[in-house]
Amino acid sequence: MAEQRLPVPRLRGVSREQFMEHLYPQRKPLVLEGLDLGSCTSKWTVDYLSQVGGTKEVKIHVAAVAQMDFISKNFVYRTLPFNKLVQRAAEETHKEFFISQDERYYLRSLGEDPRKVRVVDLKQSLKMSDIADIRQQFPSLGEDITFPMFFREEQFFSSVFRISSPGLQLWTHYDVMDNFLIQVTGKKRITLFSPRDAQYLYLSGSKSEVLNIDSPDLDKYPLFPKARRYECSLEAGDVLFIPALWFHNVVSEEFGVGVNVFLKHLPSECYDTTDTYGNKDPVAASRAMQILDRALKTLAELPEEYRDFYARQMVLRIQDKAYSKNSE
Repeated sequence: MAEQRLPVPRLRGVSREQFMEHLYPQRKPLVLEGLDLGSCTSKWTVDYLSQVGGTKEVKIHVAAVAQMDFISKNFVYRTLPFNKLVQRAAEETHKEFFISQDERYYLRSLGEDPRKVRVVDLKQSLKMSDIADIRQQFPSLGEDITFPMFFREEQFFSSVFRISSPGLQLWTHYDVMDNFLIQVTGKKRITLFSPRDAQYLYLSGSKSEVLNIDSPDLDKYPLFPKARRYECSLEAGDVLFIPALWFHNVVSEEFGVGVNVFLKHLPSECYDTTDTYGNKDPVAASRAMQILDRALKTLAELPEEYRDFYARQMVLRIQDKAYSKNSE
């Protein structure tokens, strides 16, 4: 079966009202052009970022290969001063390096101590934890960027600063929150897959095992071509809306700087109160998965013939009761 490739729609001059009332409810990816993003698109050169960002220590991914794989962890974590990171990430080859002269760098900014979550009062733990926000961790740079206000203030969860070396490819994954990917400088190629096609993506948790999506190993992943691909290119000033649960794979075609604004699509109480990264499944989904694991363990007590019979009935019941009746 030949894979289906579809372009992500692009719209220019969309107003907040248009987006909130007509586009957001459709739950489809969309590239927004011509938005006011502040002075960052003209200011954020390598020299400016290095000077204004300063010597703050940042934790980064360092990879000797272009395709980063979070499942096999084919990268290492290292720490660099922010200005050194920017300078190295913009280079093709390096005089100073950790692994190799052509190693690649990836920054996903964190809070000051993202793993430190106080759980004395679980209802307050998320507020008390340190969520990534460029305006807090990099206040001088945060002043340069204007977020598209296509959301209600209470939906805001985090703003994540991202810097990538040219040629770097991030693994296919989904996020549990809505996401505005603001491409400030450089170019990216984004491939997205619908949540409805998760069955073809060979998932391990929230990530796909198919690393090379352009030339997959079809002996190992024969169903992968059935997943419809939605594709777009982002240039400086473009903003990609990625709805929660949509899988995405990102290739930095140039040295690039971006900011992700993550938003809560569901009411706040639906999310894990200890989640500082914004990537834990909603509480109800996690509970359902735990119940399923217990059900499967119970089924294992039956002989194969009976286990198969009742497992198929469970699948049919899930399809009937939980699958959406709406076609995409």
